[in-house]
Amino acid sequence: MKPNNLLLTIATAAGCIGAVGGVLIDRPAEAPAVVEPARVAAVPAPVAPPPAPAAQPVLNAARAVLETAGIESAMENTQVRSALAALSGRVRKQSDPNALKLAFKAYYNYKAANPEKVRKPYLYFVDYGLDSRTPRGYVFDMEALKVVDGPFTVAHGRGSDTRSVGKPTRFSNREGSNATSLGLYLAQETYAFSGKSGGQAYRSMGLRMTGLSGRFNSAARQRRVVVHGAPYVTPRQAGRSEGCPAMETRRASTLLPKIGNGGLVFLFSPLEREWMSEDPWANMDSNG
Repeated sequence: MKPNNLLLTIATAAGCIGAVGGVLIDRPAEAPAVVEPARVAAVPAPVAPPPAPAAQPVLNAARAVLETAGIESAMENTQVRSALAALSGRVRKQSDPNALKLAFKAYYNYKAANPEKVRKPYLYFVDYGLDSRTPRGYVFDMEALKVVDGPFTVAHGRGSDTRSVGKPTRFSNREGSNATSLGLYLAQETYAFSGKSGGQAYRSMGLRMTGLSGRFNSAARQRRVVVHGAPYVTPRQAGRSEGCPAMETRRASTLLPKIGNGGLVFLFSPLEREWMSEDPWANMDSNG
């Protein structure tokens, strides 16, 4: 036998002896080869550390993404559509196809941004695109989507119309103008109102308001523009006020406690195009 073949035969035989438990099993060098695989298999897999708790900045960022995608504004747009579907058929006449839409957009936009201030679901809406002989006022329940009252006659400011009976054509936020101011208002406290009509003093319930539409009605409290009852407002026509959206005295005693301290008021006219395109609440993007 050649030397190389002899070596191969000896090596093979030695391997067979070790495999069947021969004396080679006790050799120190062979022990690890038998035990090691079992030891490796018994080692448990490493446990991944628990994930770190979500950080508030991440949640804020996620919310910002949703807002950018229009999730919240889409909800407000759905509310506007629902209100229009439920209430537009109950409004006898509109001076402009967008009159109610702008009112409802302003209501829902402001309520979404200031839920703690809108404590009542009532919206007092006046369409000043209609003349003073046409019933143009409504009070809506924006939760139940029902008409609480209306249409009824409403006064406008004598600084907005030179005629005793007509349609307001001039609107102002300036003190002393005696003109109507358009836009969204927050209804605040009720109080005992006193005024004069035809030289005669009269009393009624009054409702103070804060103008929310920036430069268009921000001076309402300073100008003492309020909602109140007045004897010059009758079911047939409304006289002129000093800028107040006055209603019949009897109606004021019923409606103003509902609207006060947390309702909203929206005064509209299509004749003031600058206001229509710039009112901060009626024109806030709601994809609709």
